[in-house]
Amino acid sequence: MDKRTLHTHLLRQEAERLGFSFVGIAQATQMDEEARRLEEWLNQNKHGQMHYMANHFDKRTDPRKLVEGAKSVVSLMYNYYTPTAQTDSEAPKISKYAFGQDYHFVIKHKLKSLLAFLQAEVGEVNGRCFVDSAPVLERDWAKRSGVGWIGKNTMLIHPKAGSYFFLAELILDLDFVYDHPIKDYCGTCTRCIDACPTEAISPEGYVMDGSKCISYFTIELKEAIPEEYKGSFDNWMFGCDICQEVCPWNRFSTSHQEEAFEPHPHLLQMSKRDWLDLSEEVFRTVFRKSAVKRTKYKGLKRNIAFLYKEASS
Repeated sequence: MDKRTLHTHLLRQEAERLGFSFVGIAQATQMDEEARRLEEWLNQNKHGQMHYMANHFDKRTDPRKLVEGAKSVVSLMYNYYTPTAQTDSEAPKISKYAFGQDYHFVIKHKLKSLLAFLQAEVGEVNGRCFVDSAPVLERDWAKRSGVGWIGKNTMLIHPKAGSYFFLAELILDLDFVYDHPIKDYCGTCTRCIDACPTEAISPEGYVMDGSKCISYFTIELKEAIPEEYKGSFDNWMFGCDICQEVCPWNRFSTSHQEEAFEPHPHLLQMSKRDWLDLSEEVFRTVFRKSAVKRTKYKGLKRNIAFLYKEASS
């Protein structure tokens, strides 16, 4: 077994032990086509007030500017799906990814363990870990490495497991046996496009207007939600899962096995009235280690109030 094959075997074996569902590896190169699409998307202001998306353009499109001497981008998928749902059907809804502890910390810890393992087994390996918080085009790298295709809803879809996955990356100065992109299996399906209540997905699919997405309004937008979107949120107060809920490929989703992603005992039991009366103390208790803390108490109350105004208007 040559070194590249051995390194690849060790990487995949340890990633599986750490709980990652799928691993794909691509050669670290300049992303010319992806750079063109990103520039066009930014020029059309589809990032709204997510100004950070325009920062570090060169690093977003060339991983060798993030890790000196980078040879490989390892894309990893970590399942967060759960069939568990909120008990009150009239309660404001929260995206499944935010039920449990903040994924940034849970997965970053696992990535660091994986990198330390490689350094112990291989020797001197230079690399960095990324979980949705740095200038890395994670879905494009996942597509290049063959762990899925980017669907019409712009989510990364695995043909045997769906899209309820966190994506993470290791950029390393180590050679591996590289994977290759797979076919796009969206076909003529338009369920995600048809279901999006704010028309954030382009009519042809594959382009998301981030400035129209419910997740953008409820998480990223810091000012008042535009009144024109009253009645369009389908009761989502943090994030949105609509384009995943309607996707046929998510019939293959299976429950995650990550204890850290289990929701706070009170979260799913809270009624619509509980949410309307939400206090800062309850917010801090229920979301102590949650990604929901990103919107802060004030932001979540704004979102809930917006939904309440919808219901009463």
